[in-house]
Amino acid sequence: ENYSAEDKYKIWMRHRYNDCVGCLAELMGHDAFQVKELSLCTLMKFVELEAQYPLIKVEWKGTLTFPRELLKVVVDGLLPLNEDASLLISRFQEYMEYDDIRYFVIKAVTESIGQVMQKTKERPLPFYQQNVFSLISPINMPNKECDMVKFMVKQDNWEELKVSKLQAHKQAFEKMWLSFLKHKLPTGLYKKVLVILHDSILPYMNEPTLMIDFLTVAYGIGGAISLLALNGLFILIHQHNLEYPDFYKKLYSLLDPSIYHVKYRARFFHLADLFLSSSHLPAYLVAAFIKRLSRLALTAPPEALLMVIPFICNLFRRHPACKVLVHRPNGPEDMSEDPYIMEEESPSESRALESSLWEIRSLQNHYHPDVAKAAAVLNQSLSEIEDDISGLLELSAYELFDKEVKKKAADVPLEFEQIRGLFGKKNDIFAEHFSLD
Repeated sequence: ENYSAEDKYKIWMRHRYNDCVGCLAELMGHDAFQVKELSLCTLMKFVELEAQYPLIKVEWKGTLTFPRELLKVVVDGLLPLNEDASLLISRFQEYMEYDDIRYFVIKAVTESIGQVMQKTKERPLPFYQQNVFSLISPINMPNKECDMVKFMVKQDNWEELKVSKLQAHKQAFEKMWLSFLKHKLPTGLYKKVLVILHDSILPYMNEPTLMIDFLTVAYGIGGAISLLALNGLFILIHQHNLEYPDFYKKLYSLLDPSIYHVKYRARFFHLADLFLSSSHLPAYLVAAFIKRLSRLALTAPPEALLMVIPFICNLFRRHPACKVLVHRPNGPEDMSEDPYIMEEESPSESRALESSLWEIRSLQNHYHPDVAKAAAVLNQSLSEIEDDISGLLELSAYELFDKEVKKKAADVPLEFEQIRGLFGKKNDIFAEHFSLD
């Protein structure tokens, strides 16, 4: 070996440095949070220093000298397989404000998902996948190239590198999310992803329509997740011209008795209102929705009825052709039975337009006076202005009860004669035997 003493010392020092990095990486899995946090911050300081003073020689212009391997060690430490690391990840978020760190973290996460999820044979890894979500869901992507000004280390050759190009950031971001979402998630995570989908993910993807596979899988899970998945599909149809012929059929199939009772009722009807807002929908489709909502309303609680009746009235205002359901000559009296087929999955085959709205007529005799009053609106001709249902979406049974209790009755209908004075009543036995002096 022809190394000089100085070279040998440098090699020895490099080995010691690598040992130190290895120890810090291990300590990121320590039981005490203070130790994890200190290891994380020390490693990130090393990342900053290595980026400024690269350990590799720059042979030619355009060489990428960012310490990607070291940052990958940090990212792996943030994504343990068997424990929740959300506290440490939240401590790391301040570094994600740097455009270069964020770019290389996105790359490292994509690599990590590929390595870890390949081995699980399609079984979810709840802790690992939740940690990945905690790390990538708060990512603030830049909107314009001129927004990318905050780099931990700005190098001479930065301009030619992908790190400074928004397109490259978007590509990396899209690849990361697609690799995360192509594996089966724990059920709770589907909901979390779908809630942030339209604000934090779709706008920053080069090709948002690539999300259709994930949304189709999510729709198949059922319940609130199906509804949120339909919201994602609706955005792709509206804003990205996605062809999705069965959208309304799928929405129709979500209408079951639970929609009036579940905690996400407000969100369901807010979205349903949005989906049915287009005036270009065919009358048979809207009629099927009106019929199904009305039929299910027969078993709904009063607070849900006070919201759904104005909702149905709004559908009539948007689609006057459906008013035949209310104003059919002789209405239900002429029908020996309702032609509407409740069990039919396809709105077009349900024969809703041939039917009449006897369900709302029944609700005019509801035990709750406010419901009866709301249902009676359909007897008159509807005003053109739509009812604002936003305040009714979250109406609860408690609020309804509270409102009734606080009502002041002006005059109470009584069946007996009112007393006038002590002996003022006619034919009173007291008045016959006693008198007041």
